[in-house]
Amino acid sequence: MAEDDLENLPGVGPATADKLIDTGYESYQSIAVASPGELSNKADIGSSTASDIINAARDAADVGGFETGSVVLERREQIGKLSWRIPEADDLLGGGLETQSITEVYGEFGAGKSQVTHQMAVNVQLPKEHGGLHGSCIFIDSEDTFRPERIDDMVRGLDDEALQATMDDREIEGTPDDEEAMQELLEDILDKIHVAKAFNSNHQILLAEKAKEVASEHEDDDFPVRLVCVDSLTAHFRAEYVGRGELAERQQKLNKHLHDLMRLGDLYNSIVLVTNQVASNPDSYFGDPTQPIGGNILGHTSTFRIYLRKSKGDKRIVRLVDAPNLADGEAVMRVQDGGLMPE
Repeated sequence: MAEDDLENLPGVGPATADKLIDTGYESYQSIAVASPGELSNKADIGSSTASDIINAARDAADVGGFETGSVVLERREQIGKLSWRIPEADDLLGGGLETQSITEVYGEFGAGKSQVTHQMAVNVQLPKEHGGLHGSCIFIDSEDTFRPERIDDMVRGLDDEALQATMDDREIEGTPDDEEAMQELLEDILDKIHVAKAFNSNHQILLAEKAKEVASEHEDDDFPVRLVCVDSLTAHFRAEYVGRGELAERQQKLNKHLHDLMRLGDLYNSIVLVTNQVASNPDSYFGDPTQPIGGNILGHTSTFRIYLRKSKGDKRIVRLVDAPNLADGEAVMRVQDGGLMPE
């Protein structure tokens, strides 16, 4: 959206338009889904003026009203599904991870949460006929888990048919047996993963806002952003806000962070995949005492919740704990050198 268009909104002059564009509010739609407090702080305007701007943007962008169920169904047909390339897991998830949704994967250390984020960063770049979304990935790393070498392993772990289709899609000459062609493919895949390391919770929140700018920059590219990974969502919040006295502030900041990510997924038709740490519930006498942290804020905001559980050797149990339209269930996969593999 051009700057002149923003100036058509009440209370927006050239200086305010510049501030809005500099902070990522480049369209009526991005302003329409902002809160008055957020817009007031970023554009240095009064809260009442911010409310007027947002309401005008909602009218201009035609958002915020009621619509029929058939219209919602028509819009949902635009939602993409990212395959795990594990038939049992894809069946469990109704075809894979959904765009415009937050999917939370939680489990104890070593359960394979980071392996899932790395695998999805590869899978999202595959052609649609091979379960991908022909898109790029943003990776917010709060636990120093991202390893390009692991991406290399997972690309090489793909079957030859998927590799050849991916090479053809990118106009890379050669076959999977050609090491030079494989190196070119690996470099191209890594180039389409935008990684940022979060040093604390405030930096992590800032990176989620910066991710919107990256998604906007690549919106019209051949490989638009279709996946946003946050690994781990809760690590910094858990370490920095200790004790009941700081719980309310932690949850408020976590709630804002989640809604920033949710807006990012909605605006750019992207999957938001977050990993979460767990705690042991001492009151649990029966069953698994492992519980995800983050409380009800995270529980209610996540569209899909997946519990990863260790089993024998490299076997992992993928359990669907919560989904709006899918039955609970379990699938089995293996975490191997070549990535996530079927049982």
